[in-house]
Parts: sequence; C-alpha cells; structure tokens
Amino acid sequence: MDRLTAAQVFVEVLERGSQTAAAEALDMSRAMVSRYLAELEGWAGVRLLHRSTRRLSLTAAGEQMLPQCREMLALAERMQALGQGLDDTPRGTLRITCSQSFAQAWLVHALHDFTRRYPQVSVDLLVGSEAVNLVEARIDLALRITNQLDPNLIARRLAACRSVVCASPDYLARHGTPQRPQDLARHNCLAYAYFGRSLWEFEHQGELSAVSVSGSLSANESMVLLEATLAGAGISLQPLYSVDGLLREGRLVPLLTDYRPPQLGIHALYGTRRQMLPAMRLLLDFIAERLASDAHWPH
Repeated sequence: MDRLTAAQVFVEVLERGSQTAAAEALDMSRAMVSRYLAELEGWAGVRLLHRSTRRLSLTAAGEQMLPQCREMLALAERMQALGQGLDDTPRGTLRITCSQSFAQAWLVHALHDFTRRYPQVSVDLLVGSEAVNLVEARIDLALRITNQLDPNLIARRLAACRSVVCASPDYLARHGTPQRPQDLARHNCLAYAYFGRSLWEFEHQGELSAVSVSGSLSANESMVLLEATLAGAGISLQPLYSVDGLLREGRLVPLLTDYRPPQLGIHALYGTRRQMLPAMRLLLDFIAERLASDAHWPH
C-alpha cells in the first residue's frame, strides 16, 4: 500500500466532508478512495471512521491518526522542497487563505500573473475570514487584513488598507446624511460580525472618537454587507479596494469624509521561515512588490 497516498486520502475525506468530494479533488474513483481508507485502517489495525449515509465522523483512533497523517504529508512536502531547492525552477502547489473581498478584488489577479510567470506552480485558494490552524489545514500562507495578529505566527506587513463609510443614494434620500460619527447611532448600520461589539472608530484633527452602531444585518463577510449597502439597506464600513469603483460611478456615496477610520494592516502570516517552500518565498515577494507598486495600498 502507498501509505503516503492513503494518508492523503484520509485527510482529504475529512477536509472535504465525503468520499465523493475527496475522489473528485484527488482525481480518482470513489472506489479507490474506499480502498485506500480500508487499507489504511487495516495497516493501523483500528477503525478510523464512523460511516453513515448522512455523514462521516472520526473514531477515537481516527482523531489520533488525523494529525499524524497531516504531519506525514507536511514532512513529505518539505522533503520534496529540499530536492527542488537544487533546481532553480519553482514548482508545486501552494495552499493560501484570505477573505473573499480581497481575493475577488485583488488577489486572484495577482495569482493569475504569478502562475503565468511560474507555470509549474499552482495555487489552492481557501476563501474565508475565519481563523484556521495553518498546520492542521496545511495552509502555506494566510493573508489577513487586521491589526490583531496571532503571536504564534510569523507576520510580514505588506501594506495598509483604508476604509470608508458609505451608503447608497437611495438610502440617504430616505434617511438623511449623517454629518458626524455620533449621527450613525440613529442609522441602520450594517456591521461586520467578526468585530464583536460594533464600535466604529474615527480620527479627526488628531483626536480619536468611537461610536457604537447597530442595524438590521450583520455578517462575517464584507462582500455580503456591500451587496446590502448597494441595495439601500443601510450604511456600512467598507475596505476602499472594494468600493472605489462604485464611489466613482456614484452607486455609493462616501460619508463623514473629514473623519478617517483607522487603517488596517495587510499581513502575510505563516508558520515558519526555515522550511518555507521556494515557490512560497517567490510568491510572498511577488505579492509584496505588487502591493508596493499600486497607489491604492499605502505603506
């Protein structure tokens, strides 16, 4: 039995949620996936999965086996990288995670140019803003827009992200235009759920202020709030990269322009420098250089 492939199958089944999805991801038949799982259980001498028509779940032994399999796969990638280090050609698959808005508005275009330049490199992009364990999820690089960093990860600041308070002309016609941050307390403000208590902060003439806002909708992804803002549902605080074109077109109106929301840092997060894949070093430098050359991203 190819134990490395069996370990990969086991991990994919758990990450994808089903044998069918794992088979599609690995480009093998569902029967082959079942065979690898059965052989892995035979080799381990224990049952690793509870199988039912509705879902898969780990047995106690499977819970112990899963991190071992992930570690085995990570070790195999590092061993492959050692051999590739003797070759100047970057290759391999990089697993990256970032928010939907940043991926859609900017990152996907940068990745397209990068993979055209280095055709032997491919990217597996995990879209989402929630915190993930980079080691367990086998993520090489996380791109996060935040000022609150995980102290257990290595962070490289790449640029800054400006934000803007905005609303649609329709909403403002119906509810009026706020003139000061305190006026937001009387408006329907669409809040970003991951920030917890919805406290919007501003800087004006060197002084900081904050206002507690609330509204009929909160979400964990800014693109959802953007669509609701365009539909006239309320006021939202959006990253400038998402709404710059909409502001120019007049579909959204910037508010409180004399009051600046704090800038957030755009950071690359990763677990280690020592065992970084050569392709990832190139990608990290490529992203940093692309952001540095774009006037939208202050430093």
